[in-house]
Amino acid sequence: MSGLKKIFLIVCGSIFLALGILGIFLPLLPTTPFLLLTAACYARSSDRLLEKLLNNRYVGRYITDYQKNRGIRKSIKIYVLLLLWTSIGVSIVWGVDALWIRILLGCVAVGVTVHISTFKTL
Repeated sequence: MSGLKKIFLIVCGSIFLALGILGIFLPLLPTTPFLLLTAACYARSSDRLLEKLLNNRYVGRYITDYQKNRGIRKSIKIYVLLLLWTSIGVSIVWGVDALWIRILLGCVAVGVTVHISTFKTL
């Protein structure tokens, strides 16, 4: 692999990692796809970075659980859904005045809840 392609994949993987970590705290930003993209980029560019990612105590187990079992832990599901509904609820009640935005936020919350519920529970 050329040096430029390797650097490109490392930079992309690092950006995806940052977005994935933000997604842990921001309910509208998906965590799993970004972390899996990070793992894919690092797997093609840096064994050392992939190893560090998979052994990370915060996101490593999250990635390996999903890759091996195609699911997420029950505690993660509960945490994500509580954070989602809390932040969306606060936004609906105090954050926006327009009714259509409140309805849109509610629809997004329902959609994300359905999506997360479709993952196998470990």
